[in-house]
Amino acid sequence: MNKLTPADLFSLEQYAVQRSDFRRSAMAHKLRRKVHLGGHLTLFFEDRQTMHYQIQEILRVERIFEPEDIAEELAAYNALIPDGSNWKATLMLQYPNVDERRLRLQALVGIAERVYVEVTDRVYAIADEDLERDTEEKTSSVHFLRFEFSDEQSQAIQQGAEVRIGVDHPQMNHQTLLTAEQQKVLACDLAD
Repeated sequence: MNKLTPADLFSLEQYAVQRSDFRRSAMAHKLRRKVHLGGHLTLFFEDRQTMHYQIQEILRVERIFEPEDIAEELAAYNALIPDGSNWKATLMLQYPNVDERRLRLQALVGIAERVYVEVTDRVYAIADEDLERDTEEKTSSVHFLRFEFSDEQSQAIQQGAEVRIGVDHPQMNHQTLLTAEQQKVLACDLAD
């Protein structure tokens, strides 16, 4: 997939004018790329459009306009755009109750490495390549995952083979079948 460049971005002034429509489009796009794993884990499969929105929001909130600062944001978020042989996702562990969240994050150390995509066989996530998000005491509520597929698996996904996404951590075991729409959307992230 094509990575974002400074030329792809709106200036702060342009974004202020277009933000409402751009945000509405981005949210609808993100919704089609969202997969729930049980009641507390959500995967947001990233792509060029989701990262474009994320970068624009960061530039807006932090009032970033210097070229070197924009380049830093592009470098960080371009890493989350699929490369044609993989899917990249943000994993969110969501527990609204603070006490429950603290306990669950302690119990779920190592969970990011136990998330998988199953098509022909299981592909476990390569997690948190940018920095370690687990300690011995707890895990983070946000992780960044990459699922690297063989050519055979990519072709199977593109041809409509059944795709399941799951987690098999000792403290959490859940699997879900992608809907036809989710699979169609995510298959676009893979090169022909």
